Amino acid sequence: MKFAFFDAKPYDKPSFDKFGAENGVEFKYFETKLNEDTVGLAKDFDGVCVFVNDTVNSAVIDKLCEMNVRVVALRCAGFNNVDMKYAFGRIHVLRVPAYSPYAVAEHTMAMLLTSIRRIHKAYIRTRDFNFSLAGMTGFDLHGKTVGVIGTGRIGRVFIDICRGFGMKVLAYDKFPAREIEDGETVRYADLDELFSQSDIISLHCPLTDDTYHIIDEKSVEKCKKGVVILNTSRGALVDAEALLSGIKSRKIGAACLDVYEEESDFFFEDFSGHILEDDVLARLISMPNVIVTSHQAFLTEEALSNIAQTTVENIVGYFKNKQCPNELCYRCGNAEDCRDGKCF
Repeated sequence: MKFAFFDAKPYDKPSFDKFGAENGVEFKYFETKLNEDTVGLAKDFDGVCVFVNDTVNSAVIDKLCEMNVRVVALRCAGFNNVDMKYAFGRIHVLRVPAYSPYAVAEHTMAMLLTSIRRIHKAYIRTRDFNFSLAGMTGFDLHGKTVGVIGTGRIGRVFIDICRGFGMKVLAYDKFPAREIEDGETVRYADLDELFSQSDIISLHCPLTDDTYHIIDEKSVEKCKKGVVILNTSRGALVDAEALLSGIKSRKIGAACLDVYEEESDFFFEDFSGHILEDDVLARLISMPNVIVTSHQAFLTEEALSNIAQTTVENIVGYFKNKQCPNELCYRCGNAEDCRDGKCF
């Protein structure tokens, strides 16, 4: 089994080489992203292995099928970069539904603590031997209310972390996990209540038609003055221009972003010697109360190993058994995991 591995980074290779060699899967690494211009690189391969910023649209799918490429193996949980409706009946799409919810949840809390306790500013100051505490006042998390939108694996781990800090949790999910409610520190609420009552809002939901720009101008208006917005899920959950406007008006007190709406043009690459052409992103980064990391919440040794292992298991499962429990299927309902692996 030969796979063309797109958007390859040095930290990807050790784990994929290890699990690939153990299971008879050969990976050819390409630094370029998969798109209409680069899809030809997949010729003579059994499948492609792609990440969050690769493009798997109808044109790419048609070309893959033309070259007899049978499988798209996503090495991530999200699949908003894949035209699932068009893929159905043409090509098999496999994903990694969970790799390390702890990695993402812990990164979210790390960003929050860095922001509200001014750790990033303190680091820069003391490097210049400036030990003044002026402008460094933060606030306690204990007793604060955090709104968590999305209570899947990552959201629930983040809720556990928040409870450890003595925070109260308002949760929202289209499909609530009622067992996490305790009637005191964790309870589900509608979005209006979550926006109006939360001191901090953290996004842990997938990107769908319902969640696109769930943080927009209208939702920001409903929020408390000084609310902190955290997004380590998908960039387009947040309307970046509305976020910038909310920060400028002082409605939003701080923002911590590991993802960005137009990140595919910038994240994972070095632009330190260039002028950033995205004015909104440039202005957000320039704000003293905004922290941006480049989609690195997943980046732990444990997560990388789990991603590689599951991806290889998905590939082997499909080619040996012609079915995979982590196959995405448009017929099974809104592109959820295939229920029987035999839809086509």
